[in-house]
Amino acid sequence: MNSEAASNGSVDDVAKAIIEQLQEDGRRSYASIGKAVGLSEAAVRQRVQKLIDHGVMQIVAVTDPMQLGFSRQAMLGIKAGNDVLAVSDRVAALRQVDYCLVSAGSFDILAEIVCENDQDLVRLVSEIRDIPGVHSTETFMYLSLRKQEYNWGTR
Repeated sequence: MNSEAASNGSVDDVAKAIIEQLQEDGRRSYASIGKAVGLSEAAVRQRVQKLIDHGVMQIVAVTDPMQLGFSRQAMLGIKAGNDVLAVSDRVAALRQVDYCLVSAGSFDILAEIVCENDQDLVRLVSEIRDIPGVHSTETFMYLSLRKQEYNWGTR
């Protein structure tokens, strides 16, 4: 896979097969992946590194925040002024924000936040409301996490 293909978002079928293998089990060995996709262990290692280097994927441990002492999770809907991208970048830079996107619809920005407690949540929402360009926010508290998966494949 060349750098141009990875940087413009297109990946070939072999790279997609590697990604799917890792989505099933991020600890799967390169040798095992190689057998499944028809490459050597070294070739898989190189392909995986290129996918990571070009931002196509990450290999991370996904945790349950509640079990790690973060008792407050919420989605924050944010209405912003004209410079939505600048506002979203400021929101995304906050430590408690684990997911941030610019959207179409009722809110300009959606940010998933993970906080230790109610006081931390109040401080964070106030901090976000103080960002220049933020017009309003609405907080959607998570009451019960029913599904969190990242294995949707490459289609």
